[in-house]
Amino acid sequence: MNYLAHLTLAQPSVPSKVGNVLGDFMRGAVVSELSEPLRRGLDNHRLVDRFTDHHPWVIAQRRGFSPARRRFAGVALDVLFDHFLWQHWARFYGAPRAQTIASHYRDLEQGLPLMHAPMRQRVERLIAFDLLNQYGELAGVGEALDVIAGRIRFANAFGGMIEEIEPRYRELEDGFLDFYPELQEAVRSAGVEV
Repeated sequence: MNYLAHLTLAQPSVPSKVGNVLGDFMRGAVVSELSEPLRRGLDNHRLVDRFTDHHPWVIAQRRGFSPARRRFAGVALDVLFDHFLWQHWARFYGAPRAQTIASHYRDLEQGLPLMHAPMRQRVERLIAFDLLNQYGELAGVGEALDVIAGRIRFANAFGGMIEEIEPRYRELEDGFLDFYPELQEAVRSAGVEV
């Protein structure tokens, strides 16, 4: 899962949302110095990632990518899953998507002082460029994946990953619609942040 899912699966508080996003910015973070609410948010992020990464359907979908790109399949699916969540928001949540995303941005802005510098810079960019809404269109997913590919410090075949997603789009979408409620239930049942 990517930022939209992690924020949405967090509790409706600033420390929870910061902690739930922190899992993607661990370099430079000192876990022993985190407050309890931040640490619980981080633990929830890790639960979401663990459940997703070990889910049989997700594992099978990663194997469907070409050998040259399979190493990055998990990242591609995380971003794509945010796209599907954005597209099918009303199926999973009663609050309007635009209102929820605006709330996520407000909470992240309030939480900037809780973030270490590298995370703060990326979150400021996420807010400034409205990246949670960028995934609404498949073209935005492709652009995001190409940006990620460009940040990888070694030669890779990750660029153009959208070419492998497009032919499987409906299959991946249908699978996500079954998978996401299982993830919601796993988070609810674990109760990491309650």
